[in-house]
Amino acid sequence: MTDRIADLAARVSAGEPLSAGDVTALAQTTDILTLGILADEARRRKHGADTTFVRVAVVTLSAADGTVVIPAAAGEVRIDGLAGPLEAQLPRLRAIVAAAGAVPVSAFSLSDLQAHADSGGAPLVDVLRAVRHAGVTLIAEAPLDRLHDPEAALEAMRSAGLGLARLTIQHHAAAAQRVNQVLRAAELQHALGWIRSFAPLARTWDAASVSTGYEDVRQVALARLLADNIPSIQVDWSLYGPKLAQVALTVGADDVDGVSAIDDESEGHRRAPLEEIRRNIQAAALVAVERDGAYRRVPG
Repeated sequence: MTDRIADLAARVSAGEPLSAGDVTALAQTTDILTLGILADEARRRKHGADTTFVRVAVVTLSAADGTVVIPAAAGEVRIDGLAGPLEAQLPRLRAIVAAAGAVPVSAFSLSDLQAHADSGGAPLVDVLRAVRHAGVTLIAEAPLDRLHDPEAALEAMRSAGLGLARLTIQHHAAAAQRVNQVLRAAELQHALGWIRSFAPLARTWDAASVSTGYEDVRQVALARLLADNIPSIQVDWSLYGPKLAQVALTVGADDVDGVSAIDDESEGHRRAPLEEIRRNIQAAALVAVERDGAYRRVPG
């Protein structure tokens, strides 16, 4: 550990604010162990050992052409598959919301809705109000790197009466750009104040720019340290798998998204989604707490 990083470690542990030079030093350090320890300390100051997870039922709009069945264990129903004019898909959207009952419903990517509004020449807030009037309560994700003027888009979402399930990053980027994305997330939270969760790992990637596990761990740790004003740092179980998710929980992440809502015990009780997520969280010496899509704790 260098003297600079040792000094930073002491200051971060004391909860002191970081200067621009401190941020640069953290972003450039190769001391991944110290970085992870600092992020874990920051995460425990906010959440203690509690680690939340949500079981998600993903439903495409085309599924509403028939009978929509929502698993009883779902804590969030997430609607995907926006294609074509939104107006024509609103009846199917309403059918899914009706089938969800009291389970919080999230839908679409804010960037897709922004593109839909732009192509049709309609104000984004009007498109978002149509989604809200169909019964949706949350936009599923807002990809920071795909939105033009993210702050305005997020304000339009709030004006339409919608919440945000998670701020995300869509595409894998170069190291310097990834740090800037984290800093941009922190700036957005400073301006808005209501972002609940940030998922800093890319949701899509191509063969030419695949991230490594080392880079992913760094990104999670930096997100916790540099976007300290955002309550939760999230990792996606379905996208990144149990192994990386478990490591991420030891370097700053405190919330796990995308756990299956289907109680499948075909491979045995220990491999069922609920048992597996609980076991992985407990193996990281943390406490598993189930939540729903509105971040309310699920009894039990």
